[in-house]
Amino acid sequence: QEFVTVLVRDPRTQKEDSWHSYIDYEIFIHTNSMCFTRKTSCVRRRFREFVWLRQRLQSNAVLIQLPELPSKTPFFNMNNPHHVDHRRQGLQEFLEKILQDALLLSDSRLHLFLQTQLSPEDMEACVSGQTKYSVADAIHKFASLNRRFPIEDEERKKGKTDADSDSESSSSGLGPSDDSVSCGCKASPASEES
Repeated sequence: QEFVTVLVRDPRTQKEDSWHSYIDYEIFIHTNSMCFTRKTSCVRRRFREFVWLRQRLQSNAVLIQLPELPSKTPFFNMNNPHHVDHRRQGLQEFLEKILQDALLLSDSRLHLFLQTQLSPEDMEACVSGQTKYSVADAIHKFASLNRRFPIEDEERKKGKTDADSDSESSSSGLGPSDDSVSCGCKASPASEES
């Protein structure tokens, strides 16, 4: 039976500049669903990116009533652990509901949101065919930059015959090709399959 497990966790404060900060959250996916290119993935997203995702999904699935995001309150205090955790729970519930809808699961933006670190602008460009890379290329490239398990690295070194050896993949414009880039995900032993 197919399953999709999504966890929104590990809120972190990020400094934009000397005056502005924001909180981003780790989104961890573990699934055996045929809808997903990668069976495990981990990205960090901020609240405004969730707002963008909801708007895009709603515009593409007009007849579906999408779940609400946690309200954006003017009294939100990023130094208040209760406020931060309440928002984290709301974001997780939002994704859990979205991932139960087959029509929404067919939206490429959702997959790019969950399995790459592309910006909303880059996701739009990719989905509309304005990039040299496809949605699947973007997800594979991001996964190769965020290897979590030494076994995967060893397998890649042995079998450089798949997408890793493709000459275009190294110049896809998806960011640095340094394997040391890490999302800081805490993966459980059960999520070691890919």
